[in-house]
Amino acid sequence: MSRVVIVTGGSRGLGAGLVKAFLERGDTVATCSRSATPQTEAWAADPALAGRFLHACVNLADAAETEAFINQVLAEFGGRVDVLVNNAGVARDGVIGLMGERDTDTVIDLNLRATFRVTRLVSRRMLRQGSGRIINISSIVGVSGYRGLSVYSATKAALDGFTRSLARELGARNITVNSVAPGYLRTEMSHGLDEAQLGQIARRTPAGRLGEPEDVARAVCFLASDDAAFISGQVLVVDGGLTA
Repeated sequence: MSRVVIVTGGSRGLGAGLVKAFLERGDTVATCSRSATPQTEAWAADPALAGRFLHACVNLADAAETEAFINQVLAEFGGRVDVLVNNAGVARDGVIGLMGERDTDTVIDLNLRATFRVTRLVSRRMLRQGSGRIINISSIVGVSGYRGLSVYSATKAALDGFTRSLARELGARNITVNSVAPGYLRTEMSHGLDEAQLGQIARRTPAGRLGEPEDVARAVCFLASDDAAFISGQVLVVDGGLTA
């Protein structure tokens, strides 16, 4: 039977790469984002994915919209959620002394509060099922820090702490919880860096390149698989050796 997978923020970049990877493995995938993209529209229109893909426009900072999305997924896909990937996130550049309150709240609301909310709703269903996989997308920035990203770094480090505690809370019910911490990827999340900066990062990376969404998707799919049934509470860094 096809697993039901929720990937938040799956309309582009890394999120779209995650959705693609799970669909290619035969899973049923529900994703959400603030707006549709050509990619989500193409998946929705693909006859081969009929009954296996759902995209909804959702503001995850809004509690009512989030709950309605989770209820829609449960209603359309048999009342189960087997895998949750908390991928939705946002970054705001700026040193802390100059960062406005609104930007700070935006980062915390989506990266933390929305993740807590989605996980709370989905974990209730997983507890009833007696099984599940939760994977939080954090970042090496939460591990090593980066100038001008202190608020973003704080939220990603908090996700890793959330992962460890939640693994202890849910482990007895056959639910694993892990983080995947990507390095610098060639996606829209690196748009604030120019080519010279990206080249410098690539040269400092033992693998000699920036990451691709597929690199992270393989790690996420592994943690969502039966092969990772005894792995929980861990942070898997996928950065080509940058933080080694």
